[in-house]
Amino acid sequence: MQVLLATGNASKLTELRRILAGEPGLEGVEVLGLADVPAYPEPAETELTFEGNALLKARAALAATGVPSLADDSGLCVDALHGMPGVLSKRWSGRNGDDDTNNTLLLDQLSDYPEQVRRAAFEAVVALCLPPGQAESGSREIVTRGRMPGRIARTTTGDGGFGYDPLFVADGEDRTNGELPPGRKDEISHRGQALRAMVPHLRRLT
Repeated sequence: MQVLLATGNASKLTELRRILAGEPGLEGVEVLGLADVPAYPEPAETELTFEGNALLKARAALAATGVPSLADDSGLCVDALHGMPGVLSKRWSGRNGDDDTNNTLLLDQLSDYPEQVRRAAFEAVVALCLPPGQAESGSREIVTRGRMPGRIARTTTGDGGFGYDPLFVADGEDRTNGELPPGRKDEISHRGQALRAMVPHLRRLT
């Protein structure tokens, strides 16, 4: 069975494939990326919530390909910034996907904040949209969520992961996500939680 993961982010695709590959019952599932299907106009992420953007992307992928489609939307929510950057995480500095510039801006914004108020959390929503005939109990759209609480470090450390990983220290860890081995990050990450919650629904498709 094929499932399309509607992302052009190579690092995210690698991470999501790695997480799903370790789940029993999904051995026969081939996870496609956008590079594996004919190009189609990708929707702008105009929604105000992670769920809204995840559904937007999954619906567009299903409409364009007819393949069961997964999409995620995720971001960093910083307490001192009233939950921002949130859905704007990728373009917080005004440059879409510029990790270094985003991290530098966030550090500047928090430079005067002491440790006790540098709390933050990564949040993720994964949406699955199904073609007619493959939906369970009549539901063609399924949404799962994950959350990883932690804090923002004072400097970037580690070259693993992507996005804000070199700045984020998860609760219970003494290293940033950028320093964690991939397997450990998958165990505790927001995206890992949301994907593992989606696994029972994917198993039903097989």
